[in-house]
Amino acid sequence: MTTGQGVGIVVVSHSRPLARAALALASEMLHGRQVRIELAAGLDEATFGTDAVRVKEAIQSVDGPEGVVVLMDLGSAVLSAELALDLLGDPAARERVTLSAAPIVEGLVVAAVAASGGATRAEVAAEARNALLGKAAHLSVPDEGAPTPALARPAPTDSDVVGRFTVANSHGLHARPAARLVSEVGGLDATVILTNLTTGTGPVPAASLSRVATLGAQQGHEVEIRAGGPQAQEAVEHLLALAARNFDEVAPGVDTPATASSTTGPLPASPGIAIGPLRRLAAPPIEVDETEVGDPAAEWRRVVEAVAEVRRDIEHLRALTERQAGETEAAIFDAHLTLLADATLLADVKQRINEGMGASAAWTVCLQAIEREWSDLSDSYLRERAADVRAVGDQVRRVLAGAAAQQPAAEGILVARDLTPAQAAALDMTAVRGIVLAAGSASSHAAILARSRGIPLVVSAGRDVLGVPEGTLLVVDGGTGEVHVDPDPGVVADHRRRAALAAERRARDLDLASEPAVTRDGTTICVAANLGSVADARSAFAAGADEAGLVRTEFLFLGRGTPPDVAEQEEEYAAIAAALGGRRATLRTLDVGGDKPLPYLPMPAEANPFLGVRGLRLALERPTLLRDQLDAVCRTARRAPTSVMFPMVSTVAELRAAREALVAAAGPDGVPDGLRVGMMVEVPAAALKIESFLPHLDFVSIGTNDLTQYALAAERGNPGVAAIFDALDPAVLHLVDHVCQAARGRVEVAVCGEVASDDAAVPLLVGLGVRELSVGPHAVPAVKARVRELDVEQCEVVAKQALRLESAQDVRELVAGWEGLAPR
Repeated sequence: MTTGQGVGIVVVSHSRPLARAALALASEMLHGRQVRIELAAGLDEATFGTDAVRVKEAIQSVDGPEGVVVLMDLGSAVLSAELALDLLGDPAARERVTLSAAPIVEGLVVAAVAASGGATRAEVAAEARNALLGKAAHLSVPDEGAPTPALARPAPTDSDVVGRFTVANSHGLHARPAARLVSEVGGLDATVILTNLTTGTGPVPAASLSRVATLGAQQGHEVEIRAGGPQAQEAVEHLLALAARNFDEVAPGVDTPATASSTTGPLPASPGIAIGPLRRLAAPPIEVDETEVGDPAAEWRRVVEAVAEVRRDIEHLRALTERQAGETEAAIFDAHLTLLADATLLADVKQRINEGMGASAAWTVCLQAIEREWSDLSDSYLRERAADVRAVGDQVRRVLAGAAAQQPAAEGILVARDLTPAQAAALDMTAVRGIVLAAGSASSHAAILARSRGIPLVVSAGRDVLGVPEGTLLVVDGGTGEVHVDPDPGVVADHRRRAALAAERRARDLDLASEPAVTRDGTTICVAANLGSVADARSAFAAGADEAGLVRTEFLFLGRGTPPDVAEQEEEYAAIAAALGGRRATLRTLDVGGDKPLPYLPMPAEANPFLGVRGLRLALERPTLLRDQLDAVCRTARRAPTSVMFPMVSTVAELRAAREALVAAAGPDGVPDGLRVGMMVEVPAAALKIESFLPHLDFVSIGTNDLTQYALAAERGNPGVAAIFDALDPAVLHLVDHVCQAARGRVEVAVCGEVASDDAAVPLLVGLGVRELSVGPHAVPAVKARVRELDVEQCEVVAKQALRLESAQDVRELVAGWEGLAPR
């Protein structure tokens, strides 16, 4: 609710559903009168927490001459509101804001009513503050024997509620259980302190992760809880119950989803052989001039903004890790998030800035102090958790300094737990000979990038690979999934020989790459390239690609604060067309959502974003964004051979709406004559009812990555189901066959998923009727060479047999057993 005049109101709550319910209740009392109210609640729809940047934006959206009253629920909500005031650059704007100590539900109801009646900011704040007077008066003489309501209890002095527990966790109160404890305390209206009775360490505030860790509470140590405040009893009981559950930490010896998933690997993800020393991601040094110190308010804002940026990055990484590796693996980031919200730590940083330190120096000094405290603990496992502090501290310092992202320290084979798309895209591929990931899957975005650049990659290699020392010699075969650690000379020599043979074959394929790919019985197959940049277009041209079968236009929209305008898009598309030397380029409209969010396109949290608002669904909800992109596409089509393709189409109504948007974007000149219109077939429903789409299309392109994911209910980035995710499963082949049969003689069928470059898949796709294979630029010469080995009639026979098999493994064995079709 943002319309109306008068005092604006902001609700800061840990829970978004709670804030919405309070707003709905308050709205019922207004009887149609308008009040400007904004919510800054929760980190997302399901995650508790508050964000100072979001609070600041909410204040700015309802600010006006009459000012703003901010209501907060508890704990870090107050801190976030205070930080938001520091972020407001205009001192006059800060003066117009009142932070109210009122209860959030009753306070919002009376504040909204007062604001709707024209009350001043001071009057609105006073009304909110006094919201409990009526309830308190009504309950001043409770029934005899009835307990005093928790909210009415006086603050305890010498009668704190006390409890004790013995630490049962094998590694004591290390980062994860400590973060769990701190997060629970933050949700209660109580002051809680902890003391390690076994060692005499403490007391420390239970709401501060940086202080709780210094207790050094190991397995078997006795810890005292002492609480005061309205919910003191509840706090002690809650923490005792949490301790009895080992702070919800998985007990030693219990297998976790991530552990179980490691048994499915290692898995091949990008073909090729790499030999070299093990390298890990290393951060370049952070260079900061500590002598340049600005205004304390400006320096503090820099810290708050940097912390907010890092927290958003960690939240996104946590969400990806939970989907890919499970909750247990993702929980490691909870300690990082809790540390970034540590009120004690942030207060220390702010105090040092006020004393004259710069932002980076103050942050570094405070984090180093905490790291030293953790490093001095007696328990070796807890000492190692100082690395968590160092990691979080370095992330914030890197943002403050504008430093570059991590890169391998030297040339060799990169080993990491996993790579985000951004990390993979930023790698210096002149130094990376190969990649081994402990987690990940063969269809992740990191794998797609590796294949497009010809970098051997093995995924799901398991946790043990992370313990191999830096510099150890590795031999990696991305085509078979082999990883040899410190191999004997015979293994090295054999793989060097195989790598040399592969290099000779690639050289032969490259010599013929500019020639058409024609089967032995005379059928021409278009071998196109999947592109994500102008540089990819140049590589595709050099590799002999017949055209660009898929241009992932989201490369223009990611990693920036605002979307590109029409002119910038047209310039990039024209540059791609020029790099292709007149070959046709198929521009896929923006495909974001799912695991590809945009910072300037806020979306509500979704329980399963892969089944939510993404692709064309999202574009149709943002008509201005879609119109601008289609305008740029039409301009490009008037200058060069161009096709447009819509992603994630599920219904004919969506396709009709997209075509109508295209006509509107084309303007009075109309849709260019040479512009071909197609759609991605990525949803099983679209494949099964393809006949209803065909009258509206010039071509279809099957996206086997998502089609396989949806058909097999196996998320493509999840290593736990990596062995299930295979586009050669007969169920997926049946969907491809249905599309090809329906489209025969009517429109062309392409495949632009990763399976199009799979040696075993090429004869099957050709046999089913696919006549365009769009692959990474690096794979074009090899795919063309593979096509030239085939006989279409033989491929048709094998494809029909494959449809009757039980599994993808059976299909691969079938292809391998046919003379003339076996993978090269």
